[in-house]
Amino acid sequence: MPASLCGTWDIISNTNFEGYMVALGISPNLRKIALKLKQKKVIELKGEQYIIKTTSSFRNYTTRFNVGQEFEEFTKGLDNRRLKSLVTWKGNKLVCEQTGEKNNRGWAHWIEDDKLHLDLYCDGEVCSQVFKKKGCE
Repeated sequence: MPASLCGTWDIISNTNFEGYMVALGISPNLRKIALKLKQKKVIELKGEQYIIKTTSSFRNYTTRFNVGQEFEEFTKGLDNRRLKSLVTWKGNKLVCEQTGEKNNRGWAHWIEDDKLHLDLYCDGEVCSQVFKKKGCE
């Protein structure tokens, strides 16, 4: 069984976030704001449903899903698109494949060296983020 992703996580590195946002079609003004934000993730597992909250001082985004069940997702406050998303375990990674207007879009979360890693990808651009667990859970 993969390591638990649950907890509260503060971002400590964010590589190629701008390239990823350009691939999503985010406006230059919003990109400037987003690049200055310090994101936090809160990941919970309630029954079989994962809840992932991404928060900052500017915008918050929450997604809820059951692993292995396709769901409709509206990326309100991000790039405001309607997608079909499917999250599965691939080895120790929780991987989401998203279909919609953009090609090769999705993300992967995993734990390595007591840190939460997140790769966000879209149209050949990959943003790699690393988070450190906040306090004791």
